[in-house]
Amino acid sequence: MISRIDLRGDALPEGAALRDLLPRAEFDVEAALDKVRPICEDVHHRGTAALIEYAQRFDGVTLDRIRVPAEALRKALDDLDPAVRAALVESIRRARIVHAEQRRTPHTTQVVPGGTVTEKWVPVERVGLYAPGGRSVYPSSVVMNVVPAQEAGVESIALASPPQVEFGGLPHPTILAACALLGVDEVYAAGGAQAVAMFAYGTEECAPANMVTGPGNIWVAAAKRYFTGKIGIDTEAGPTEIAVLADATADPVHVAADLISQAEHDPLAAAVLVTDSEELAAAVERELEPQVAATKHVEDRIRPALAGKQSAVVLVRDLEDGLKVVDAYGAEHLEIQTADAAALAARVRNAGAIFVGPWAPVSLGDYCAGSNHVLPTGGCACHSSGLSVQSFLRGIHIVDYTRDALAEVTHHVVTLAEAEDLPAHGAALKARFGWKVPDA
Repeated sequence: MISRIDLRGDALPEGAALRDLLPRAEFDVEAALDKVRPICEDVHHRGTAALIEYAQRFDGVTLDRIRVPAEALRKALDDLDPAVRAALVESIRRARIVHAEQRRTPHTTQVVPGGTVTEKWVPVERVGLYAPGGRSVYPSSVVMNVVPAQEAGVESIALASPPQVEFGGLPHPTILAACALLGVDEVYAAGGAQAVAMFAYGTEECAPANMVTGPGNIWVAAAKRYFTGKIGIDTEAGPTEIAVLADATADPVHVAADLISQAEHDPLAAAVLVTDSEELAAAVERELEPQVAATKHVEDRIRPALAGKQSAVVLVRDLEDGLKVVDAYGAEHLEIQTADAAALAARVRNAGAIFVGPWAPVSLGDYCAGSNHVLPTGGCACHSSGLSVQSFLRGIHIVDYTRDALAEVTHHVVTLAEAEDLPAHGAALKARFGWKVPDA
């Protein structure tokens, strides 16, 4: 069901050479750009009419408007299963606890007497958030996008989610209920690249946004790339990933269950076990079969995901090599299930989120850990972070110098300006002192 990669032979290669040995889903965002470009520009020129046409073409629904009526949001919340409502309320509560601690405050540094630099943090004015549809419904993604934006102080928040045939062209009612719980009343029945274009360009119904965040399929990722520079984005999210670094102390039942938990998202989902124990590897492989057979989404998602080139059991000589492998892989979700899990987790450099020990599975982080589950995929954890309050903030430096403080450093500024052959830069200071450089 799942392949093996044996790296126990010679010394591990480094850098790109090691990354090339590891499994990864094929996810060609660049190729998708050619298909999303005309869609995005059509939304630019025709606005709501284009969105309605794409809803019919891609989602099979006939709409007369894109914005979800307020009464639909209220009804979705009224009709929500009480147990689901309670779980969402708890998920929101825990997310707020964590994200409230991420808020930043202004800080002033005195560089010299009379010279200060203050860094203030300003939220983006308006954001467009995306909650995927398709194979599953993701109210948890509503929580993970909305909470950090609200905690950052974003004034205007809009959310888009694909229209659903079975719900009369509205997004899934649990998505709408989550929005209502969070106080988000600007919601649009729009999916894919066209939803990103709606936020980037604006339409008759939807004002343009400064930033778009949220996971989605390859068309959403390609549209984010298309608009990079015009709007801010969080990341070009690819298929979900889990890597588990485990030794002989790990429970194969837990490990197998956790690999399956991510494989059920999508046939391109990646499930990777890195271990120095061949006995554990064999036990996990044996455990996969009965657990897979007993769950849902077996043939359309789980089996293709586990059997795909993006999933594997990776055997290493020891946990030191295991650390090198998981750092090279840079997983979206990384579980550490070893005898010294906390110590090993502290040494990991590249991961979207790290889950320590047997009682912190990825599923906890997906819903109720308090952490954010909008995380970098495809190895991007080596340079990018997950969604947080900081994602929605901009740092602005405020420079405040007195005459004496400027006079004290003018000769250095003039020297550097002339070294760069930009004499007018220096002249801007000389003009303030009668075109003479003050004595140092």
